Amino acid sequence: MRPTAVRRTALAASAAALALLATACSGGSSDADGKDGKDEKGAANGSSSAPKAPVKALTAAELEKATLAQGDVKDTKITKAGPADEVPADGVKVDKEACLPVAHALSGVAQEGAVATTKRKVIDEPKADGEKSLEDAAKGEGADAFKDAFNLTSTFVALSSYEGTAGPDAFATLKKAAADCAGGFTATVAGTPTKVVSMTEEKITGGDEALAWTVTSESDGATAPVKLVALRKGGSVATFFAFNLAAAGGENVTFELPTAVVAAQDKKLA
Repeated sequence: MRPTAVRRTALAASAAALALLATACSGGSSDADGKDGKDEKGAANGSSSAPKAPVKALTAAELEKATLAQGDVKDTKITKAGPADEVPADGVKVDKEACLPVAHALSGVAQEGAVATTKRKVIDEPKADGEKSLEDAAKGEGADAFKDAFNLTSTFVALSSYEGTAGPDAFATLKKAAADCAGGFTATVAGTPTKVVSMTEEKITGGDEALAWTVTSESDGATAPVKLVALRKGGSVATFFAFNLAAAGGENVTFELPTAVVAAQDKKLA
């Protein structure tokens, strides 16, 4: 494929993923508000395992201690989401009301009732092994240059704590919404629509409950895959939204669930 065609295809295919990423850097509660949350580990089968007794929500300070920080995930850069990443819950609209919990999860928005939330961006560091740089790709040095330069995964992590049985309820609500909306829906964030054409369940392990999906979006006739993971431990619920630009651009790259990020957050919750 000619370099110009590679870049054009990548941009078209990435549009939906990038729109969702901008949304994913948002949420109903923010670090700036002092509301921080933490991740959770989840069961491989995604079945309900709600605590027998209501749990007490972790405080903002407790969540902050358990949230990912720089150095927790090898070969990544971890930063807090900022004010520019925030999108209010009412800024997310869907054409099918049943799909709103999924759209919120893709947007890093906590479900109603969250006591505290944290948000982090985890971005792969470029490999210093002689691969082509972003500058090389921009100069049009072929499809391989694009593939090497953009084969980086970015993950947005939103962690929320809930009081009583609200955490298990929030997880169950997302689980049901994902099942109901597996055939697709359209989400509009800050006026920008994104068409989700399918949600395919994947396997994930850890904590009390966990579920994961490959979410395929479509823009201008090109499709782009992203990954969504939801985990619960006690009264805390975490969502992980990940995308890879090379995969979004139609390149033949391995784009898997952000298991290293999930495992690192899991460890901090122990």
